[in-house]
Amino acid sequence: MSNAAYYGKVFIGGEWQEATGGKRRDVTNPANGKVIGSVASATTADVDRAAQAARAAFDSGAWSGLPGRERSRVLLNVSKLIRERADDLAQAESADVGKPIMFAKNIDVTTAADQFEYFAAQAQVLDGSVRNAPLPAHAYTRREPIGVVAAITPFNFPLILSSSKFAPGLAAGNTFVHKPASETSLSALIMADILTDAGVPRGVFNVVTGSGAELGDHLVTHPLVDKIAFTGSTEVGSHVAELAAKALKPVTAELGGNAANIVFADADLDKAIGTVINAFVFNTGQFCMGGPRLLVERPLYETVLGILGNAVGGVPLGDPSEPGTVIGPLASKSQLDKVAGMVDRAKAAGARIVAGGKKLDINGGYFYPPTVIADVDDAAEVVKDEVFGPVLTVQPFDTEEEAIARANGTRYGLAAGLQTSDIGRVHRVAAKLDAGIVWVNGWALLDPSVPFGGVKNSGWGRESGEEALLSYTRTKSVVVAIG
Repeated sequence: MSNAAYYGKVFIGGEWQEATGGKRRDVTNPANGKVIGSVASATTADVDRAAQAARAAFDSGAWSGLPGRERSRVLLNVSKLIRERADDLAQAESADVGKPIMFAKNIDVTTAADQFEYFAAQAQVLDGSVRNAPLPAHAYTRREPIGVVAAITPFNFPLILSSSKFAPGLAAGNTFVHKPASETSLSALIMADILTDAGVPRGVFNVVTGSGAELGDHLVTHPLVDKIAFTGSTEVGSHVAELAAKALKPVTAELGGNAANIVFADADLDKAIGTVINAFVFNTGQFCMGGPRLLVERPLYETVLGILGNAVGGVPLGDPSEPGTVIGPLASKSQLDKVAGMVDRAKAAGARIVAGGKKLDINGGYFYPPTVIADVDDAAEVVKDEVFGPVLTVQPFDTEEEAIARANGTRYGLAAGLQTSDIGRVHRVAAKLDAGIVWVNGWALLDPSVPFGGVKNSGWGRESGEEALLSYTRTKSVVVAIG
C-alpha cells in the first residue's frame, strides 16, 4: 500500500485529520491475508464535524451557487485526474478488494472517469421548464440541489459505486459526506485527494472511514444530512430506509440481487456460454448485478452442464496483481466462509457439484473456485438467496412461460438476462422480466448514460443516466403574477 500521508486519516472540511480518539483498523490484502496498512476508525464526533463542514459549504454557495458550466469544468478535471492516477487507484482496489489488476484498471478506473465526464456534460444542461398554465402568471420550475448527501457504499466495487453517486450529486450542486465500506476504504481516500486537486471547494466533499454499525445510523439520522445514497445489502438497506423515513429524507438504494440468466434452445451456444461464465465469475461473483441463476431450456441442459464443467476450471485464478488473472480472492474471510457454507449445505442436501465446490489454499488468501451446481430446486438456499461468490446454479425449464415465472420467482429484481436468436422473444420476454435492467445476448453492458437500479427488494431509484442526476435535485415552482 502507498505511504500517502492521508492513509489513516479522515478528510473533513478540506483537511486531512486524525480521527477523534486516534484509533485505526488494519487493512488486509485478501490475496494473502497480510496486513498492508491501516485506516482511521472515525467516531460519531467525526461524523458531526463532517456533516457541519458539508452543510457550511453548501450554504455558502461556493459549489451549489456556481453556474453548471463552472461545476462542469471541475468535474472534467476530476475525470482527467482519475485517468492520470489510474495506477494508484487500480493498485488500491486490487490490494483492498482482491480485484484482478487488469479489471481494476480497465473497468473500475475507466468507469469512474467516464462517470465524471458524462455528468460534467449533464451539469451544463440541468434546467427547469416553463409551464403553459392557464393563469394570469408566468410559471416555471427550477431544478435545485437537495443539500448535504450521505453516501454509504459497499465493499465490492468501492470506486465505481461511490463515483456513481459523487458524479451526479456534485453535478447537481450538492455536498457530500462519504462513509465507505470499512473493509475497502482506500480508493475513497484517493478520491478525496483527486477531488481537492481538481478544484472542488473545501468542505464540499468529506470522508469518514470506520465501522458501519457505529457510524451509519448516526449519519443517516443526522439533522444536517438531506439525502441518503446507499448501496449494500437488502437487509441493511431496509434498515437505512426505515431510519430515513422517520426523518422524511429521500433515499436512493441499490440493494441485493439474484439475477436469472435464461438460455433458450435457439441461442448461439458458444456466445451464450461465454456470457454465462462472465456473468457469474466477474469480480469473483461479488457483483449484485451478476447472473448466479442459470435457467436452460431442457434440450440443452446436460450439454450446457458438460461444457461448463469443462470450461470454468480453465478461467485464470490466482494473484490479483498478475495481469492475466481473471478470478481473484473473495474480499474477506467472512465472505469466503459464507460462500463455502452455502455450497456445503447445498451438497449435503443432494445437489450435484459439477465443478468447484471446495476452498482453495493459495498463499493464505481467501480463494474459492468457480462452482457449478445442478439438481437444485427453487426452494434451495443457494438458489433463493444471494450467494455473492463465484457460484452458479443451473436448472432446466420447458416453456417460455415457465422460464419467465422462475426468473421472477425471487424477492430480488436488480438484473436479468436472456440468450436467444429470436428477436420477437427478445422483446416479449424482456418486457415481462421483473428487473431494473435486462441484458440480451450479453451481460454487464453498462454505461454512465444507461440507468440501473432495482425493483422489489433490490431497492429503488436509479444510478447513471439523467435519472440519477434528477434524483439529486428537488423541483421548485415559481409563479409570477402578470395581471
